[in-house]
Amino acid sequence: MWYNIVIITVTLACIILLKQLFSSKPNKIKFNFIYFILYFGTSLATFLFLPMCILRPKDVRNATVIAKVTKHMTKLFGLRWELRNGHILAEDRGAVIVSNHQSSLDIFGMFDIWEVAQKLSVIAKKQLFYVWPFGLSAYLSGTVFIDRNNPKSAYKQIQVMSDVLVKNKTKLWIFPEGTRNKDCTKLMPFKRGAFKIAVNVQVPIIPVVFSPYYFINSKKYLFNKGHVIIKFLDPVPTDGLTEEDIPNLMNRIFEVMQTEYKKLSKEVIEALPRDYPLAVPLPQTDS
Repeated sequence: MWYNIVIITVTLACIILLKQLFSSKPNKIKFNFIYFILYFGTSLATFLFLPMCILRPKDVRNATVIAKVTKHMTKLFGLRWELRNGHILAEDRGAVIVSNHQSSLDIFGMFDIWEVAQKLSVIAKKQLFYVWPFGLSAYLSGTVFIDRNNPKSAYKQIQVMSDVLVKNKTKLWIFPEGTRNKDCTKLMPFKRGAFKIAVNVQVPIIPVVFSPYYFINSKKYLFNKGHVIIKFLDPVPTDGLTEEDIPNLMNRIFEVMQTEYKKLSKEVIEALPRDYPLAVPLPQTDS
């Protein structure tokens, strides 16, 4: 008797689950399932490439190989990434890349363009290291994990990358906002860490702007098809600058990125069908 009850219960649960997954209306189950597939697929790929990472630990080229596979994950859900000014990213030199940070989806945009950069390392929060196998593979691929609650320790860890930036001509990707920005109307104030590193090592800063994720909303469980522009801006040299110049440098780059963010927002909105349901409010721009 109990066996039949279990079978019926499981069957009903599967029917409800499938109904939610294939529903045309946004719902929590469908929304979370999309992220589950993205994270599971990424974890599987990093697990398969783990032996390669172990054989050449801390080699940033490991991430390039993994990205060639994982960059296709978001295509399953209709996301398209467009790289602009890729020649800036491709140039063989050490640099600090500063980018706006909107969502965990940012990493998939980075996967899509990673092959262009080749030698690229990322600053990530310490907690991600414990998400195995992704965290272990990322560590073995040159990702620098920092403890945001311990600024002195975090800065020391980043300083280790200084020689790598110059000697190995590696680019270091940092999100200067410090955390995910859920307000799609503007950028959050920058923290000075990325700029301090660039000035100390005397390498250029390359600003990069992701257009807003107008197609997702975690509160409304919306995850629609979308188009994201990843635009690299002209490098800003730091030759001859000192720590006294950092505040002005931060403000200058912030304004450039904020202006470009608004331009990209306007562009993606104008390209959308008139009846497209925006998931989030976007910046007000001049017509």
